[in-house]
Parts: sequence; C-alpha cells; structure tokens
Amino acid sequence: MTRGPALTGKSLLSGLLRCARCGRKLHVTYTGANGNVVRYACNSASVNHGAERCISFGGLAVDRAVERELLKVVEPAAVQAALDALAELEASRDERRAALELALRQPRYEADRARRQYDAVEPENRLVASELERRWNAALEEVRRLEEELCRLLPSDANLSEDEREELLSLSEDLQSVWNNPLTDMRTKKRLVRTVIEEIIADVDEERAVVELVIRWAGGYHTRLLVKKNRTGEHRFRTDRKAVEVVRELAKVTRDRDIAAILNRLGIKTGKGNTWTEARVRSLRNEHGIPVFTDDGENPKWLTMKDAASLLGVSPTSVHRLILEGVLPARQVVPCAPWMIEKHSLESEAVRQAVAGIKQGGKRPLPHHPDQQKLDLKPM
Repeated sequence: MTRGPALTGKSLLSGLLRCARCGRKLHVTYTGANGNVVRYACNSASVNHGAERCISFGGLAVDRAVERELLKVVEPAAVQAALDALAELEASRDERRAALELALRQPRYEADRARRQYDAVEPENRLVASELERRWNAALEEVRRLEEELCRLLPSDANLSEDEREELLSLSEDLQSVWNNPLTDMRTKKRLVRTVIEEIIADVDEERAVVELVIRWAGGYHTRLLVKKNRTGEHRFRTDRKAVEVVRELAKVTRDRDIAAILNRLGIKTGKGNTWTEARVRSLRNEHGIPVFTDDGENPKWLTMKDAASLLGVSPTSVHRLILEGVLPARQVVPCAPWMIEKHSLESEAVRQAVAGIKQGGKRPLPHHPDQQKLDLKPM
C-alpha cells in the first residue's frame, strides 16, 4: 500500500495510482517491441482472489496529462503564488510570536514572585514552604512551555532570501525545457512528481472512453482530470475520425491525389503528424474499406461541377452559378473540397429551365426555384 521507491522504468506514475473501485494500488506493465509502452491495471483482486480485473488503461496519455498539470503547478506564476503565501505565513507567524511574548510576561512575574515568597518564608514553617515551592514550580513549568512554543516561531535560517527567490523563479521558467530533455533522468522526474503529488485516484468510463483521475496534491488540494482513452482497435497514431469521414466522402467524386491536396490545404495531418500523399490516402482507404473513385462507370451517382457541366452542355462557371443561386442542389464535405452533385438533380425542371436560359441569353436571370430558400449550401 506504500508508494515505494522511484525506479528507473518509463512509467512516471508507478506507485502513485490507486483504483477508485477497490482502493488497491495499480500495477505497471510494459509492452511494445522495445518494452517502452506503459500500461496501468488493477490486477490485485484477480491475482489474489481470482476476481475480475477492475480497470486497465494505457499510460502514455495519462502520464502526459499529469505532466501538463505538474508543469502548470510549478510554472513561474504558481511559484510566485507560493512565495506570496510564504510571506503571508511569515506575517502570521510574527503576529503569533508577538502575542506569545506578551503572554510570557505574566508567568515570568508569577514565577519570580513565587521565588521571592519562598525565600522569605521561615524554614520552620514547612507546610507554607511546601505550598510556595509547588506554586513556584507550576509557574516555572508554564514559563518553560511558553518559551518552547516561542522558540518554534522564531525566524528560521531556512527562510528564502531575495536572491534565492529570484533563482527559484528563473529555474521554474526553465523547468519545461529541462523536463523534456531526453538526458533528464527518469528517477529525477519521479522524485519531483512525488514531491508535489500524494497519490492519484483512477477510474475508467468505458461508455465515454475516458480515464477519470483525481490528483491529490501535497497540501490537501485536489485536481480532477478526464483523459481520452483509446477504444478497442485504436492507438495513439490512428488517423482522426473526422479525416476518415472526409476521405470517405471525397472518394465519391475525386481521386486519391486530389484528396491528398485538399487535406493538406485544410491542415489535416495523418495519425503520425505527417502531410498527406496519394499513397497515404490509398492506405487509409484500404484500411477502412473505402471504395476508390472511378470515372469509368456509365451511371455514377455523384458528379463534380466539371462532370455536371459536360452533361448539361454549359461551362463549369455556369454550373457554379446554378449552385450559388440554389437552383442546383450540391454540397461540400469541407471547404476547398469539390462540389458534390447528385446526378438525378440535373433532371429537375428548374435546372432545365435555367440551363435553357443560359444557353439562350447567357445573362438572363435564372428562374425562381420554389425550394431555393430551403437549400442548405453550407459545407458539411
């Protein structure tokens, strides 16, 4: 049940995590080709009693989340707040010290008075001398108690000087770069974590796919964190679901090369943070079972503006005008993506009239479409 020493493993939180369900400490395991993938699990009930395992989750995202909170705590603003709190504590200690010095005057006077009375009593009067001696000892005991309490409040040599305070603030500014330096020893990081964190209560919400953490800081404060948990089959390098859906829609109307260009213009990255290429788009399609775009079909369901213009016998600019006027229904998956037009939309009466007007006069106004105000032209 103890935290144990800070070992050299890759796990930052080993010995600090406690299961919110059974109260036992979480075990650490290492997986991966090089044994550097951390995983936390509550296995004690399973090992000792044959019960089901309480919780289990990957440690990479959890370690990073706790690191971010730790760096927030020790950043310059937090250190300055700690220094201000220290100054307030010193001020309160000074007030308490002054009150004790005043309170000490009365017991000292009583002790001195009892001593003088004891010295003045006749030796033959033993009963009186015994009572005066008892009073004297009681007064001396009270003096001793107050003096010891006062000594505990005296200024300590451990108080920070102004130079030490400035040095502490400057070190906190460099902490993040030192922390992320690959040469920084893991045991040093763990010692720092254990200095400011008492323990972390962990639980898993499978429905929301999150790890719930409650950090108990040294000093009594608590912080609640929600860390995204990968679902079954997901991993940290998995491409974002939004990018997958964008590729799924774009593959209906354009080739992999054009899809890669659109994703790059939008700033969407692969799971490993790379830019898109035709080969990467093809690999993503194959992984998720997305059919490749082909323009060999005789009856395609979706058309681009160029395809629609060819079938209608007008220019792509005219088709774009029809879309903007709301005559020809179309949609964009994301900005910069090609307009997607369903083939059957070209056969509507409104489109036929508009195309006829364009071919006859070119600049004649387009006929009013009864559903024009209802068409949603915003990108999906």
